[in-house]
Amino acid sequence: MTNVLQPARRGFLLLEMVLALAVFGIAATGFAVALRQMAAAASLAQSELRITRILDSALDETLSLPTLEEGVTNSTVGETGIELDTTIKLLEDLMNEEGQPLNEIFVITIQARWYDNGEWHDRTVETWRNGRMYQSP
Repeated sequence: MTNVLQPARRGFLLLEMVLALAVFGIAATGFAVALRQMAAAASLAQSELRITRILDSALDETLSLPTLEEGVTNSTVGETGIELDTTIKLLEDLMNEEGQPLNEIFVITIQARWYDNGEWHDRTVETWRNGRMYQSP
């Protein structure tokens, strides 16, 4: 005795396989897109960390100078193509909370410029320092 429903059952099995492959294909595509976005975010974070380390190092180097003089210094960081502009400026007419004048307070600004992904980027850090910080009384 032959069952008439057998060929119809095979057709449903084929349809189930096609639907399962479609679902897994969509999931795999979504997973690949997510991995690509995670890689791009990791690359951006690595680039940002590199620039932050370079700026921190340049700022530490400038802060450790025994004496500060007003002016602008331009430099390039190795072969990275990152250009640094260090500006040291004396602040005048600066008073503390009690109205006493603060002498020899310098503002130090370091600007980094670099070319990446077809466009120029820049980042700036700034701090203040007492000019007499490393001098004996």
